[in-house]
Amino acid sequence: MSDVPTRDLGELTVSAQGLGCMGMSHGYGATDDDRSIDTLHRALDLGVTLLDTADFYGFGHNEELIGRAVAGRRDEVVLATKFGFANRLGEPTRIRGDAAYVRQACEASLRRLGVAHIDLYYQHRVDPEVPIEETVGAMADLVRAGKVRHLGLSEASAATLRRAHAVHPIAALQSEWSLWTRDLEAEIAPVCRALGIGLVPFSPLGRGFLTGRYSSVEGMADNDVRRGQPRFADGNLERNLAIVAQLEELARAKGVTAGQLALAWVQSRGDDVVPIPGTRRQRNLEENLAALTVELSAEELAAIESAAAPEHIAGDRYDATSLTFVNG
Repeated sequence: MSDVPTRDLGELTVSAQGLGCMGMSHGYGATDDDRSIDTLHRALDLGVTLLDTADFYGFGHNEELIGRAVAGRRDEVVLATKFGFANRLGEPTRIRGDAAYVRQACEASLRRLGVAHIDLYYQHRVDPEVPIEETVGAMADLVRAGKVRHLGLSEASAATLRRAHAVHPIAALQSEWSLWTRDLEAEIAPVCRALGIGLVPFSPLGRGFLTGRYSSVEGMADNDVRRGQPRFADGNLERNLAIVAQLEELARAKGVTAGQLALAWVQSRGDDVVPIPGTRRQRNLEENLAALTVELSAEELAAIESAAAPEHIAGDRYDATSLTFVNG
């Protein structure tokens, strides 16, 4: 595939599928910078323009890695990064959205990325102690200063989106959305559409689970985040594997992989939806991009949604503490 179609996130035009880069620095075991950079270059060569990172991923390492990869190719890339987590892994989660921190975080990200501006700047999680008007007001100042082009929020509630958008246009909401995480559909997605906010689903493959490549947590690195997530726990895992088996059967009938079927479902949610599956491997990148050509009939969509109906999913998507920071 050499031509990736585009979609719009507010007034920002990006490739119809982006690349989530978190796993290149942390979350899923050992990393290899050279291999990751090769994959990033392959993504650009194939027409992917949206690269997604955050200052929290590897505590700055991921932004530095992306900066190295896009050096000399800045005009081919829509760089998205995030701020908000003011803690390190292993420490109690601390979210900051105060104006001073917004400015400080942006300067640090620009420095690590080695660029003059960030194309899409997200608040990673909403700070419950700071009015969203203050946070977005400070982000808007960055736009006026030419350091940021477009603004986004991540895991924000419908009410927060309305308040934020009243301060400055929000181009995108990045939240988890996949066949096994659909809680934004009832209220949040309709508000995004009413306001012209694009949707950027992260973990559209259920942290890789919906590809059918995982039957247990055995073999995953000790520091793999999935080891602590309820859907991968004993009891829940077995029930969720039964759902994946049904998806694999539907995928075989379609002549695609289970992962491609799951991605095609996310992509079918609307022309304002730009999923960002993450991978470190070129093979997986190419498989994911091929899902852009998969068209699903109404009957196929119904069969997929029946197989992965929300009531069939076992376990919450996060532990109890992490859940307190979503839909803020």
